[in-house]
Amino acid sequence: MSTPRTPASTPRTTDPDWWRHAVVYQVYPRSFADTNGDGLGDVTGITSRVPYLASLGVDAIWLSPFFPSPLADGGYDVADYRDVDPKLGTLDDFDALVRAAHEHDIRVIVDIVPNHTSDEHAWFRAALAAAPGSPERARYVFRDGTGESGELPPSDWVSNFGGSAWTRVPDGQWYLHLFAPEQPDLDWENPEVRADFEETLRFWSDRGVDGFRVDVAHGLAKDLTTPYRPSDEKALPLDGSDPLYDRDEVHEIFSTWRRVLDEYDPPRAAVAEAWAPAPRRVLYARPTELGQAFNFDLLEAPFDPESFRTLIAQNLAMSARSGASSTWVLSNHDVVRHATRYGLPEGTDTDAWLMTDGTTPVLDRERGLRRARAATLLMLALPGSSYVYQGEELGLHEAAAIPRDALQDPKWIRTGHTVKGRDGCRVPIPWTESGPSFGFGSVAPHLPQPADFGTSSVEAEERDPASTLTLYREAIAARHRLQRGEELTWIPADDQVVAFARHDGWRSVTNFGTEPVPLPDGTVVAASGPVDDGVLPGETTVWLA
Repeated sequence: MSTPRTPASTPRTTDPDWWRHAVVYQVYPRSFADTNGDGLGDVTGITSRVPYLASLGVDAIWLSPFFPSPLADGGYDVADYRDVDPKLGTLDDFDALVRAAHEHDIRVIVDIVPNHTSDEHAWFRAALAAAPGSPERARYVFRDGTGESGELPPSDWVSNFGGSAWTRVPDGQWYLHLFAPEQPDLDWENPEVRADFEETLRFWSDRGVDGFRVDVAHGLAKDLTTPYRPSDEKALPLDGSDPLYDRDEVHEIFSTWRRVLDEYDPPRAAVAEAWAPAPRRVLYARPTELGQAFNFDLLEAPFDPESFRTLIAQNLAMSARSGASSTWVLSNHDVVRHATRYGLPEGTDTDAWLMTDGTTPVLDRERGLRRARAATLLMLALPGSSYVYQGEELGLHEAAAIPRDALQDPKWIRTGHTVKGRDGCRVPIPWTESGPSFGFGSVAPHLPQPADFGTSSVEAEERDPASTLTLYREAIAARHRLQRGEELTWIPADDQVVAFARHDGWRSVTNFGTEPVPLPDGTVVAASGPVDDGVLPGETTVWLA
């Protein structure tokens, strides 16, 4: 048996199963903290806020891409997988961040983007300079076009950002991109591609990274035989037969990744972003593969007791069958913040709502935040790991009124200015009540912040014992004291109530309705809103011991 590889930095504790029950805080680096005054968040900014993250009580931070990138898609267009974008810092800065996090016993997870590179990656520049059929082009998916002279795309496949998934190059060939044209897809049948990413996993693991979040994990394996079959990512089949997504062959790739991750002691963790039907999503979470897969079911669910009850039961059962623990998430960098979603009428098309700058339909901000606090407290009581997106601990709403000329999401361009995209949840978060960027930095940030952001800043909420920040700190601390095992027992309750017990009788009770219900007996450990006189108000969660 070979000697495990030893990373440069390690946390204070060495629990190999830390990921099974962790509270993970997602950092979108360019919108977290700016220390050099260029309006863009940076690595040293994250390091400067590690004490804040420690005070929040999180177990790990997940860093969205910080690699060199021309930012055609917020950093998910990577030009070099083994470096830090010079606008964000250096490898030395990254090493300092990992050391600081580990000193506070906070693990570090980095985003790996294996489906595609940037069009400025050295490999793609070499592919464009080389001839059709060359080894350089074989790293990507280049194909001849159709039509009399190859003037039409090879297939009718559609990009996730709108328009064709194929772009033509000057010599007449076409290359595949499931996302923006600046994000050419790699060909994972190529052994050189596979070997290079295994070295990337080792590169960051050797520097002390504790785990990886795998972007578009369900998209790597593709059936490129002709005639090309149609694909529909929104309605994937349950047999892995779609030509582009969730194919059976992808699992062989991740089983080789697991062998690399297991070279370390403790093994590096990994979680798949796999938008696949629930019964197939758990395949990515097997111990022989990545170990966990994101569960987006609650993120997509309405604020409804039956939806929550059913989805929780289904996901816990599936996780038990796979040998993984479940993951829970309500917001991230790709969706409208849940405090806003819950304050809009059920069924609202959020893309259409954003196009009105958040005016139609009217957002009930207070109700949205009340529901968000209740849903979050319920989520934190569940077995498994919980993912928290930066700013949700402040109760931030979506920044819906970003001016059109300030939008950066490629969806805005690729849809002909009909979908504003994801910039509203990526606005830099507020640290202070005032200042040119509410403490984010010394100048105006790369995305404009709402004028009222100061009232939701860290500075303002730290003074308020009833703030959302206080709730998150108290709930995460209580979770650390109480969380044991990976099972729950449902407690019979009113139709509008979701109640369950955890280890040693710890209970979570959520009233999804609008009318109060009797509060069960017990000592209140945490509550998402005011609770008194033996009554649990509507749209409120309480933990009892």
